[in-house]
Amino acid sequence: MSKTPKFPGPLTARGAVLAVLLSDADQTGAEPLQGRTSLAAIVKTLKRKYNWPIESSSFPSNTADGRATWATVYSLPATVVAKALDNGGRKWLERRAGARD
Repeated sequence: MSKTPKFPGPLTARGAVLAVLLSDADQTGAEPLQGRTSLAAIVKTLKRKYNWPIESSSFPSNTADGRATWATVYSLPATVVAKALDNGGRKWLERRAGARD
């Protein structure tokens, strides 16, 4: 039996990343993280500590200076997003938006 995902604090870096995953927006790793920790570390915590079934896919990419690298995209399955939004996620997102204003 899988554990029910939990919501982190709305104004934490984990909360910022989860909010992007729930909104289906692109996560670039720039704004919520600001160099404090890696996006991969936050995703790992959301998966292990908060039980979110985050999926990842990696693909080759190029940096601005032309070097080859790998890019990773993180997402939640649509069914997980719908269930999360129906089970407190909308209110959590509203609290997050209200706390940032």
